[in-house]
This record gives sequence, structure tokens and C-alpha cells, in this order.
Amino acid sequence: MSEQFSTEISSRICNHMNQDHADAIVLYAQAFAGLADATAAEMLAIDAQGMDLKAQVNGEAVPVRIQFDHTLADAQDAHHTLVDMIKQSRVKGK
Repeated sequence: MSEQFSTEISSRICNHMNQDHADAIVLYAQAFAGLADATAAEMLAIDAQGMDLKAQVNGEAVPVRIQFDHTLADAQDAHHTLVDMIKQSRVKGK
């Protein structure tokens, strides 16, 4: 894991996303992993290249890796990227 994404930073981002933005994580799985039938998802880890999720699809846990469109510089870049991805996923869902 890069210096910008220590285990502590990954855990902080994942905890925040899982507690406050669970609906967004489902949208990531649906829009960026092609799992249209995902009904729930959990962010397990994030690093400079992407994020690891566990999605629930038809009652089964499915591991998911979503690559970012660029290498993240730091936690602030992660925040902006995740927000942008939500906006993109909402457009894809229309």
C-alpha cells in the first residue's frame, strides 16, 4: 500500500463510506462493476489504483475490484474521485 494510502487511511475512508454512504457503494458495484443486480455492498479497502468491495448479488457475496481512471494522489483526491464516480453512476443509471 502506498504512503498516501496507509492501512489507517484506507480504514478511515472505508468506515466512513460504509457507515454514511452505503447506497453509494451499491451504485459503484452496479455502475462500475456491471453488477446491476447488486442489492448491497461494502467497501473493504481503497488504494491509489482502486477499491475492493464485497457486493451482495442474488443472495451471494461477490468480491469486486474497481479500478480508478487515474492513480490517486492522496485522501483528498480519493474523496473527489469517489464523489465524481457517484455522479457518473447516477448518469449511467438513467
